[in-house]
Amino acid sequence: MTTSKYKSFLESSSIQGANAPYIEAFYEQFLDDPESVDPAWRAYFRSVQDQNAPRETAHSDVVARFERLAREPRRVVAAEAGFDARAAEKQAGVLRLINYYRVRGHQAARLDPLGLAPIARVPDLDPAFHGLGPEDMDTVFNTGSLAAGQDRLPLKDIIRLLRSVYTDTIGAEYMYLTETDEKRWIQRRLEGVAFQPKLSADRKLEVVRQLVAAEGLERYLHKKYVGQKRFSLEGGDALIPALDEVLQGCAARDVDEIVIGMAHRGRLNVLVNILGKSPKELFAEFEGKYSAEDLKKAGDVKYHMGFSTDVEVSGKRLHLVLAFNPSHLEIVNPVVEGSVKARQVLRDDHRGEKIVPVLIHGDAAFAGQGVVMETLQLSEAAGYSTGGTVHMIVNNQIGFTTPNPIEAEAGREARTSRYCTDLAKMLEAPVFHVNGDDPEAVVFVTRLAMDFRNEFHKDVIVDICCYRRWGHNEADEPSVTSPLMYEAIKRQPSTLTLYTRKLEEEGVLPGGEAESLSQQYRDGLDQGENITRTTLGLVGNKHTVDWRKYTQGEWDSVVDTTITAEAVRKLSSRLLAVPEGFTLHPRVQKIYDDRTRMAAGEQPMDWGFAETMAYAALIGDGFSVRLSGQDSRRGTFFHRHATVHDHKTGARHTPLEAMGRERARFTVNDTLLSEVGVLGFEYGYSTTDPETLVIWEAQFGDFANGAQVLFDQFISSGQAKWGRLCGLTMFLPHGYEGQGPEHSSARLERYLQLCAENNQQVCVPSTPAQMFHMLRRQMKRAKRLPLVVLTPKSLLRHPLSVSDVSELSAGGFQPVIPEIDPIDPQQVTRIVFCAGKVYFDLYQARQKDGLGNVALVRIEQLYPFPREGYEAALDAYPNAKEIVWCQEEPENQGAWYQIKHRLHAYLRPQHQMLYATRKGSATTAVGYLKVHQMQQEAVVQAGLTGGTRT
Repeated sequence: MTTSKYKSFLESSSIQGANAPYIEAFYEQFLDDPESVDPAWRAYFRSVQDQNAPRETAHSDVVARFERLAREPRRVVAAEAGFDARAAEKQAGVLRLINYYRVRGHQAARLDPLGLAPIARVPDLDPAFHGLGPEDMDTVFNTGSLAAGQDRLPLKDIIRLLRSVYTDTIGAEYMYLTETDEKRWIQRRLEGVAFQPKLSADRKLEVVRQLVAAEGLERYLHKKYVGQKRFSLEGGDALIPALDEVLQGCAARDVDEIVIGMAHRGRLNVLVNILGKSPKELFAEFEGKYSAEDLKKAGDVKYHMGFSTDVEVSGKRLHLVLAFNPSHLEIVNPVVEGSVKARQVLRDDHRGEKIVPVLIHGDAAFAGQGVVMETLQLSEAAGYSTGGTVHMIVNNQIGFTTPNPIEAEAGREARTSRYCTDLAKMLEAPVFHVNGDDPEAVVFVTRLAMDFRNEFHKDVIVDICCYRRWGHNEADEPSVTSPLMYEAIKRQPSTLTLYTRKLEEEGVLPGGEAESLSQQYRDGLDQGENITRTTLGLVGNKHTVDWRKYTQGEWDSVVDTTITAEAVRKLSSRLLAVPEGFTLHPRVQKIYDDRTRMAAGEQPMDWGFAETMAYAALIGDGFSVRLSGQDSRRGTFFHRHATVHDHKTGARHTPLEAMGRERARFTVNDTLLSEVGVLGFEYGYSTTDPETLVIWEAQFGDFANGAQVLFDQFISSGQAKWGRLCGLTMFLPHGYEGQGPEHSSARLERYLQLCAENNQQVCVPSTPAQMFHMLRRQMKRAKRLPLVVLTPKSLLRHPLSVSDVSELSAGGFQPVIPEIDPIDPQQVTRIVFCAGKVYFDLYQARQKDGLGNVALVRIEQLYPFPREGYEAALDAYPNAKEIVWCQEEPENQGAWYQIKHRLHAYLRPQHQMLYATRKGSATTAVGYLKVHQMQQEAVVQAGLTGGTRT
């Protein structure tokens, strides 16, 4: 066939590439049940089948047959098929029409309650586009895979059904799903008898009560607390009956816990009307009345606060959690998922049937913030799946002050994609857009979403298309930037008003009943009572973790972190055992052989051995360990090998995983290339399970830059703002080895700047034994504080950065390591304090130059600052005059600016403070190796013999 003829064929034939999906879908129906298709089509499909092939005939046979038929005259098609060619074209046109409604019907749906967004004219939905005209409307056609309950219907009835399903107030996007069973499941639910989004009279009245509560709270606050920010839900009121449907669905499925994450819009409404928070407590927050206990914390604004309680729904006790959330909107997403994962692991809920995550988004934030994509990508990754998340978008059609393109000249300021939900398509998550002013449709699609999540354990999106009655906050004037939209909003009756009219017309709701319900709700608020939902508190709750025992200890509590020599032998024996016939890579085999000698005391311990022993010992003590990073199984620097691979078969073996017992488990995850998403997940996990050492490892310390919001808004400040304890440990590889700006500094100064009120620990261990005891201390201590660890790179194999195996059975973590050489204290005139890799450079240079007057002291814990160890080092050398801080980092970076006041504070009168650093720099490190080496030598020499006076 020539190119021009082929093009003509594509444009005109009903059995060609663009239409193949329709014929193929029909053919799949024939494969399932030949008797379910029209006799003519049945005969045709049998004629093109390979009779010798298995029943699951390859579709390529059919495609090849279609191609052959396309090359022959139409009359031959008719003759071979055994039926009229025109009738076949009409039937094919009907199948195409059905499919296009499924694919593109959402574009013509009535989703905008304001009616500002024009209904798209979609040519594919016009029967004429498929060769169907008025004369065909009464013709009975085969309905194909249409779940209409009837195999054959007049065309007019088929079209009526398609329009009611796909172009009314629900717009369903799901045809991009790869799995046929998922698509067919949705089709049956949408197109079948179950589609009628009609609720029972009692359920309709319940929806009215939910809307009364949603609107009633907002209007009450609007009048009583004029001008105060509350981020009103008005315009998106249908969220409340939607969430109530989530609770009803979870109760019916015997779910125990629901963890909710959301930003500001509607948060207060959800707290009161879904979680049952006391209005009296909410009003006290508006009035600035707090308890003495609350005032001990720094606190946060009311629309950031979380809540945890039990409620009773349909006779079932549900534990509800609303996560704390700062102003970074979607950043709460991975935190919620991590918390849910921890709960599921604790409960052996591997499929996510007992604990369900629900995330509520704003439309602009969902489309605009990268953490959304990272969280979606984690949703089905090993170690991160939570069995599917129900996403609900309060789609105000405006982001802050930027409207979607409904204003005349708005253009594409809000986003590039058509829908805010288009990001979810990469996950093949179905999306159900729904008009927020049709609460029955909202409840229906929420139920559908819950059922889909329960059936397939995948994420699903409910996009509630609504509006925002007020500005971004109640003091904002939105009509300045969106005049057309806000003129329409002024004229728009509330969702409650519209739904009340509908039910009154149906005779379901007596006239005046809605106002009576509203008055009852207002009366309850006047009394400070919640008449919508009453909490049960946490009395009798068996699923929450008692954190009180982790608030009694002190950060510097002395705990025994040693293990016996016998324990070292037993643990190492198990760690170094591999399955019979397992072949290690030669380089890994050497590491295993070296570790065997380390355990026997025949060779000094390296970092990989000591770290692994710490994990094994913690598991033996009953703690779990969870380690995540972009190459954490092997270790970015080829040092850990927590998981080994059979060099011949590719099989994997994780010794620590095999050592797990009861609740003490070891999990190591090689994550996707994500920082903020994974760190948020691990933070959420650690705030939920204090008995697990949760570690996030950056590939290089600098990469934590991409997750800085987690450090700022959660890790460093969560306890001060919200009273949230967290024992999360972060490994940030750090050290100047001439690898350029992005692979040198972990930005130590940033973490020290965030330190106050003993909120977190910042440690720079310099030996394997220090690493062992530090990790053990993190869990053995009766306190949970975040731990930032500046981990080494070149020190992992440095001949001086080693420890003897006996150090695991003695001592503990040393915040300050004094001089290790037997120098004469009386001869010392200079004490050099430092941290990390630079110590070994200083040590080797001192030995080379024979400087007996210089003492080298390592500060291994930079915060909380180890005053006692520091002062002891000062007192050890009575003739020392020069006290030097030496660091590899530039002067304006690293630890110097953050700890110099502490170094100064405890000096003796005879002391003079100096510092030795790289000069101040706009970048963390140079990118040229030769320049790096010159700078490093200069820093070391300045530390030993020079320095800048303060």
